[in-house]
Amino acid sequence: MSRSLDRPGEPSVPDQPDQPEAPRRLHDLPAVPDCGDQRALADAGRWSKADLRQRLEHLPPGHPSSLRPDDLDRGEDDAVKRDYWSEMPGFVRASEDHVRRWPTGSLAPERGHSVDLDGSWRGDGDRYLSPGQHKQAEEVILGVRRREEAITERIEETGRDNLGGAWSEGLEFRLKGEERLKEKIADLLETGAPDATSEEIMQQIPDAIRYTFCAEAQHYKDAFSDIRTRLEACGYHMYYSRNHWSDTQYKGINTRWVTPDGQRFEVQFHTPESFHAKQTITHTSYERLRSPLTSDEERKQLTAFQREVCSWIAEPESASDIPNYGEKGR
Repeated sequence: MSRSLDRPGEPSVPDQPDQPEAPRRLHDLPAVPDCGDQRALADAGRWSKADLRQRLEHLPPGHPSSLRPDDLDRGEDDAVKRDYWSEMPGFVRASEDHVRRWPTGSLAPERGHSVDLDGSWRGDGDRYLSPGQHKQAEEVILGVRRREEAITERIEETGRDNLGGAWSEGLEFRLKGEERLKEKIADLLETGAPDATSEEIMQQIPDAIRYTFCAEAQHYKDAFSDIRTRLEACGYHMYYSRNHWSDTQYKGINTRWVTPDGQRFEVQFHTPESFHAKQTITHTSYERLRSPLTSDEERKQLTAFQREVCSWIAEPESASDIPNYGEKGR
């Protein structure tokens, strides 16, 4: 399944003797071992007390490690606080189980076309570009690649100097994949503007270039405000902002910008938890949901899964005060 960052984590977990400290950066997170190997998970310190308690409750009476009646009567005050990081191993297992039950091959299209013309392109979901459209698309994508360098330089400066302590995350994914861009161009040509050029279509794709800033929850609002001010000082214009912290399928703030020469790009604002959830936990479900070949039954299960994951992502301090913004005609 292809990787993308189309979408659109919260303060570190308090020090707890039974759990590792929550990672401040995504790359600080240890690799998740094979969920079928319980010993590896235990050695990695990834079982929460809730996981351990559940296993102990299922041991037979009289087992040396089984819980005593007074253990079962203890309240939540004696348990490790449950949060996104404590639930994360369960999310990984649920995601992997879903993939086993719904193999990627189940999304393979039944193509009724014969032989495509030389120079044409056909992608996921049977999307198609004629030879002329395909050539234009490749030229436009090359232009985006050239303009990205100057924007990235400004983003990196902002990540080093902002007053909110935010940092740039996932910079290696700043350019949307060529195949994904062609899919978007094909979709827009088919549904909205069949006679438009690829250049005109590309102006409708706001996230061909995209960036992410992460900030700790207590500094999130200040980081958003300061980064916005710094980017505007570079001559960039924010024409759209959507606060998703009250949503059930995705958490974060997505903003869209345009440079003085007309290049559009996207900037997302996350906490470590919300970024990890989007990038690692719900990425596969998002890819399945955006496929036109995914069945209604699978969509229901994926939607429920994303809702459960998002319910464990705490909203940053004062994030609800950040308003939505949009300009007509953009």
